[in-house]
Amino acid sequence: MSDLSRPQGPKIIAVANQKGGVGKTTTTINLAAALAESGARVLVIDLDPQGNASTGLGIEMEDREFTTYELLLEDIDLGSVILPTVTPNLMIVPATVDLSSADLELMSNEKRSFLLHDALRQTRMDDFNLDYILIDCPPSLNLLTVNAMIAAHSVLVPLQSEFFALEGLSQLMLTIREVRQTGNKNLRIEGVLLTMFDQRNNLSTLVEQDARDNLGELVFETRIPRNVRVSEAPSYAMPVLTYDTASKGAQAYRALAQEIMHKNKAKVA
Repeated sequence: MSDLSRPQGPKIIAVANQKGGVGKTTTTINLAAALAESGARVLVIDLDPQGNASTGLGIEMEDREFTTYELLLEDIDLGSVILPTVTPNLMIVPATVDLSSADLELMSNEKRSFLLHDALRQTRMDDFNLDYILIDCPPSLNLLTVNAMIAAHSVLVPLQSEFFALEGLSQLMLTIREVRQTGNKNLRIEGVLLTMFDQRNNLSTLVEQDARDNLGELVFETRIPRNVRVSEAPSYAMPVLTYDTASKGAQAYRALAQEIMHKNKAKVA
């Protein structure tokens, strides 16, 4: 049962960029782990049919009996679909390739764009005492991504430090504007996060300057470095904060978590 008028509840952030390979899932996993490490209770919603966030947080395929597919399309008990991870305070609703057919099935549902919104506002959600919900969106601007944006309070945009990085943002910004007009007038941009940043490389510095010139304060102060430990961690089914807690990648995601928590406390104040 949904209670859509509840003023309280966790902060919901959609991590989105229609371009693949920008560090979207990596950011979802490691930001969630950093927030949890800081004492927040965090839920990851794996909305990508590839299920990489689920794998990266140690959820085996045989344990994914109920997934985001059931969360969207069936009346599933939250206690069955929300799974613990090895990281304290961090939970996940996993995904499988079944989710790839959800777009077609959603088309016949008149509430198709609001299914995730309603699912995350069930009164039963209060039992989990969450502070943050992070939604790992698929690398496309499809109906699943629209569901995420309508469900979310804000969108976090990972931006790879490479040529033409800003060009792909125009379509994403247009989608955000359309969602504001049609389903979530309060949706805002949480921030743009520079990923795979190499400070020894002039290109990374030029991309950063370009992003800050064009987007101003929307760009996070934190930059995620190109770091081999960040790349290795998913193959061991764990966040980089667990895999190599002292690595530069782990430190960067801790800094990002602190920046987000500080920003949101300031807005509440």
